[in-house]
Amino acid sequence: MQPPLIPVPRRDREGGWDLREAKACQERLREEVEEEDRLGPVRFVAGADVSYGRGETTLYAAVVLLDASTLELLETATTVSVASFPYLPGYLSFRESPAVIEAFSKLGRKADLLMVDGHGLAHPRSFGIACHLGLALGVPTIGVAKSVLVGEAGTPSPERGSFTPLTYRGDQVASVVRTRDGIAPVFISVGHRICLDTAVQWVLRCGAGYRLPEPTRQAHLAVNALRSAGKMS
Repeated sequence: MQPPLIPVPRRDREGGWDLREAKACQERLREEVEEEDRLGPVRFVAGADVSYGRGETTLYAAVVLLDASTLELLETATTVSVASFPYLPGYLSFRESPAVIEAFSKLGRKADLLMVDGHGLAHPRSFGIACHLGLALGVPTIGVAKSVLVGEAGTPSPERGSFTPLTYRGDQVASVVRTRDGIAPVFISVGHRICLDTAVQWVLRCGAGYRLPEPTRQAHLAVNALRSAGKMS
């Protein structure tokens, strides 16, 4: 595994965070993102999610590993850590990615594909957490978000599998996909080493009758259980 590309921006002279450096980092790493398929045989699909309160510094992260053919849950890895970066929309990958990487490192088997609860290219600087994690881990990665961060899109037809493009500054940055009949769609974007059409196919393939694909749904369940246990302890 290549070294994690998660540089933490420095504080400025006044003690705040130097967002110019954070922005430059995202723009620089964006050039490393690959938008073409570089998947081999996909046996194991991972899902990642992070949970915390906006005013809290404790982060709860979970990564699950599923059998790609049966969607059987094979492994769950979790971590609890203290955030080293504040809650700043558009820069959340600096806050959340280290916790996900730590949890990911605990898996006993190598994931062939990763789905992240968050955006990839559908981001103000085309570098959301799915891109950050894909580069850091060297794994084909898909962003699966529940709401729009940037861009405009129409509403897909109510049938499962229908979709419409999400565009930002004249470019398609994601697909708005209906994963279940009549249920609110999800926003699928490229993270790394996968094209958008293939990303949509994999999200639909990993559906099990819920709005979220099983990798991120199971990660969401795991991280919520972890957070609840932490609050009770």
